[in-house]
Amino acid sequence: MEEYLRRNFEVDAKRPSEEALMRWRSAVSVVKNPRRRFRMVADLAKRAEAERKRLKLQEKIRIALYVQKAALQFIAAGNRVGHYKLTKQVSDAGFSIEPDELASIIRAHDAKGVEQHGGVEGLARDICVSLNHGVISSEIPLRQNIYGFNRYAEKPPKGFWMFVWEALQDLTLIILMISAAASMGVGIATEGWPQGMYDGLGIILSVLLVVMITAISDYKQSLQFKDLDKEKNNIIVQVTRDGCRQKVSIYDLVVGDVVHLSIGDQVPADGIFISGYSLSIDESSLSGESEPVDVDKNKPFLLSGTKVQDGSGKMLVTSVGMRTEWGRLMVTLSEGGNDETPLQVKLNGVATIIGKIGLAFAVLTFLVLTARFLVNKTVHHKITHWSSQDASELLNYFATAVIIIVVAVPEGLPLAVTLSLAFAMKKLMADKALVRQLSACETMGSATCICTDKTGTLTTNHMVVNKIWICEQTKTLKRYDDENLLKSLVSESVLNLFLQSIFQNTGSEVVKGKDGRNKIIGTPTETALTEFGLLMGGDFKTYSKEYKILKVEPFNSVRKKMSVLVAIPGDGGVRAFCKGASEIILNMCDKVLNSDGEAVPLSEEHRKSISDVINGFACEALRTLCTAFKDIEDSSNVDTIPEDGYILIAVVGIKDPVRPGVREAVETCLAAGITVRMVTGDNINTAKAIAKECGILTEGGLAIEGPDFRNKTPQEMEEIIPKLQVMARSLPLDKHTLVSQLRNVFKEVVAVTGDGTNDAPALHEADIGLAMGIAGTEVAKENADVIIMDDNFTTIVNVARWGRAVYLNIQKFVQFQLTVNVVALMLNFTSACLTGAAPLTAVQMLWVNLIMDTLGALALATEPPNDGLMKRPPIGRNVNFITGTMWRNIIGQSIYQILVLLVLKFNGKRLLNLEGSDATMTLNTVIFNSFVFCQVFNEINSRDMEKINVLSGLFSSWPFMMVMMSTVGFQIIIVELLGTFAETVPLNKELWLVSVLIGAVSLVIAVILKCIPVAKTEQSKRHHDGYERLPSGPEVV
Repeated sequence: MEEYLRRNFEVDAKRPSEEALMRWRSAVSVVKNPRRRFRMVADLAKRAEAERKRLKLQEKIRIALYVQKAALQFIAAGNRVGHYKLTKQVSDAGFSIEPDELASIIRAHDAKGVEQHGGVEGLARDICVSLNHGVISSEIPLRQNIYGFNRYAEKPPKGFWMFVWEALQDLTLIILMISAAASMGVGIATEGWPQGMYDGLGIILSVLLVVMITAISDYKQSLQFKDLDKEKNNIIVQVTRDGCRQKVSIYDLVVGDVVHLSIGDQVPADGIFISGYSLSIDESSLSGESEPVDVDKNKPFLLSGTKVQDGSGKMLVTSVGMRTEWGRLMVTLSEGGNDETPLQVKLNGVATIIGKIGLAFAVLTFLVLTARFLVNKTVHHKITHWSSQDASELLNYFATAVIIIVVAVPEGLPLAVTLSLAFAMKKLMADKALVRQLSACETMGSATCICTDKTGTLTTNHMVVNKIWICEQTKTLKRYDDENLLKSLVSESVLNLFLQSIFQNTGSEVVKGKDGRNKIIGTPTETALTEFGLLMGGDFKTYSKEYKILKVEPFNSVRKKMSVLVAIPGDGGVRAFCKGASEIILNMCDKVLNSDGEAVPLSEEHRKSISDVINGFACEALRTLCTAFKDIEDSSNVDTIPEDGYILIAVVGIKDPVRPGVREAVETCLAAGITVRMVTGDNINTAKAIAKECGILTEGGLAIEGPDFRNKTPQEMEEIIPKLQVMARSLPLDKHTLVSQLRNVFKEVVAVTGDGTNDAPALHEADIGLAMGIAGTEVAKENADVIIMDDNFTTIVNVARWGRAVYLNIQKFVQFQLTVNVVALMLNFTSACLTGAAPLTAVQMLWVNLIMDTLGALALATEPPNDGLMKRPPIGRNVNFITGTMWRNIIGQSIYQILVLLVLKFNGKRLLNLEGSDATMTLNTVIFNSFVFCQVFNEINSRDMEKINVLSGLFSSWPFMMVMMSTVGFQIIIVELLGTFAETVPLNKELWLVSVLIGAVSLVIAVILKCIPVAKTEQSKRHHDGYERLPSGPEVV
């Protein structure tokens, strides 16, 4: 079976090939309800059509963006005939420009149109907004009414009755209803009204019950996925509103909003550039062109959906939602659905195999029953005499065969994966992890290695300046220090220079919050420096007004520094400031400020002593950076910022404490067989100190710097990677190389964290890409499979725990369902062959089908993870899904159930002392009742496939308890009250006790089975079918 599944039903978790997707679809043959079975499967035809539409639209956009005349003909010709006439609705609202005109100016990159309206300031006047204070909150509903909402057109969600209709598309249920209708007709004709209709009506009511419960379950799943999809697309945008800086959802953005953009952001709407530095935009997602576009006052147009590749800036929103090209493109991107997960595909394969076996048994059962019936008529010389009773008999045989198919084709197997994933995703969302790709939940259970960032993931990201070295003096800062701290150490000119280097060369801003207080906006490092500058008596606004910034090179993970050119007021000079990674800045300097505040040449001895200061700070787990400046004599050249000849001002040590619980989370990973590696851009000594504190760097572990790693040969990498625990001063390319080596050479299942734009390739390459929700850029999030909303390493471990729970829950459900399949098939077939009748009626079998399908999935596929999951090694790649342990349990339980039910069938009357006219009916009821209770107790057995104690945590799993109570409660109602429809009779206390005891014995059988050792294959010696070898015999207890 496993070989067949590997050959036909195996797809990659990320970016599966078209060939693999087509192969498993063509291999699926026995499907009762294609609409339901394939609801969570990508529609390849729709996807291909959507791709064609997208490429066509991209081509039009490319023409619009890069061929100006064609753009005006294509976009503007239909809309801008001379000029737009202002409608009454727009003029009454106080605006001076039509929504379509405003949208077409930006889409067509119409510079003349912008000029006619008075530039960006004129457009701001037309839409009644101040570029300094932004939109007034009370005007938002009016703007949304005139200019629209920032949402793209979506298909209306399917209503509940559509799910009912889909559940009714099951071929076997349709055949059963037709058979039931025919049975009612024949029954009324032969037995009269109302007795003749009970059998058929019972089947119809059972079918409707199955349909309703299935539809309710599917509808609830769809609502969960809809909420998750909405959350996935929700981007938080920085805007200025009511004169203060604030964060809003992309869905709440309106025309007139002033949006702040920085590296890695997605442009949230169409707009026009207000101000900024070195703003470079990647328009490939919109136009397909990979060459970045520089945006400035001369080329001010910004389009929704594009990404900020470099620089920063402010934009005025001019059009939103479906008035943007991105809105139109998003409609095509939503077509076709998401790729199916590997487990969904594999369980489609299992369902196909079992379906074929079930179909064969159903046909065989029908043939045997029909043959016995014909032989019986021939023996009694009635072969030429046919009555409506005979027709009813044959109809019942046919219904029995169809019921066998209903029970034998486990349609719920693939959908149980969806149910389990939906449940896990909902729980993870509550635990601050947003799953963007369904398959990531499964894959995370197999993770053998986590490559994690340091800052913000292992540490709190709440940074404060802790130490400073300036003018050859080191000072440790205390909480109560004030502005006199540095004034007593250095001259006023040096302090002024140092504060300039902080406030001029920064990516942060001091803005007024909603509460009227000043707050610092920026990265934690920038915030810590700016906060220190303010503490030392600096005034952010004064420095911003006095000094004009000429050019900015923002910090990124490749440069590892930020530089600016500023014009010095008064003398017309130009000064460059630079700050960043200590070693890099120190190498750019040839002078340093001495104890007198004078610039003196930087000797080798002096350079070494400063390096010792840097390493001393780093060994205390401080994040170190240097600030430097250079006065430029030739002020005519302001296009480039110098790369050398700087004067070192100070070395700053920033404290970023380790998050509480990280050490315990790392220990949990190690106990679970997951290797944790730290990959950071920080100094190697800082990295090692933090790694030791977290428990990542252990004795014998290797810490290496990025430049050393990337210069290694492939053979050297093979030798060092198994010991590698810390990589410092790394570039994004180093992280990508490490991930590729781990996946391709060492066959590891790798999870990688990332937050920056340049981390996108590594996130894309990894088996599971984990983007940071707080520090992460939109580019990083877009390339990730899971977004860690609180940037916490503990949350990553929780995702791994849930990944393992999903895999194990599906295994439990498959074990339970296959047991029911085997017992139902063998019981009906054996009984039909030997007695000429099936022991369970159509209504009873439908109820059993409901227990094993929808209710079984609800009970077993939604079990929460337990602590034991993280004490086992990871699930290996390409392990057998149906393990030897599962086959042992399935076969053992099946043999017990088949034997006990057949004994009841053939010798039950004698054993139970049943006499009288209703003895047969009573026996059949006991068989049905015992069969159901066998499944109830076997469902409890399936909660743990290896350990004897299956009751642990039973009462904390409320879905399981609800299903158990509902199953038992409804079984009592069926037996005691619905006998007319279900063909049962009420049972006395003794027979109820017998039924329950027969079911309960399966608990004892399970204990015996779990003491039988399972032979391990070569593949599973390291990973026992995905898990470690567990103790057997007395150790289990």
